Amino acid sequence: MIAGWHYGSTTSSGVASAEVVSQGRQIYSDRCAACHGTDLEGQPDWRSPLPSGRLPAPPHDASGHTWHHPDDVLFRIVKEGTATIVAGGYESDMPGFGGVLSDAEIRAVLADIKSTWPERESSYQERVSQGN
Repeated sequence: MIAGWHYGSTTSSGVASAEVVSQGRQIYSDRCAACHGTDLEGQPDWRSPLPSGRLPAPPHDASGHTWHHPDDVLFRIVKEGTATIVAGGYESDMPGFGGVLSDAEIRAVLADIKSTWPERESSYQERVSQGN
């Protein structure tokens, strides 16, 4: 069971407890690291399409673009899959985890990822999450 989240919505940019971040780290390790890397580094050459035409898994560290997205978009990507968020028939190898992870578990994974970002990226992501 996931410990309490300091905010209940999927879009808030509050700070998660250390326990939630730790739980998110374990879930990330179990469910996400195979594609996105154990150190959030993503797959090699992640900006170049694979032979399938789909993009490799991007990094979630400061070198990637995850921190450019507001909380509600990140939550929906994890829950529903990338293809459901991106318009125009976009195809992705990123599945939705809504049938596998609870909302609290998804928020915990995102809290773990966000806890690794430097101040500049964290501040930017918090601002876009608040609509500024």
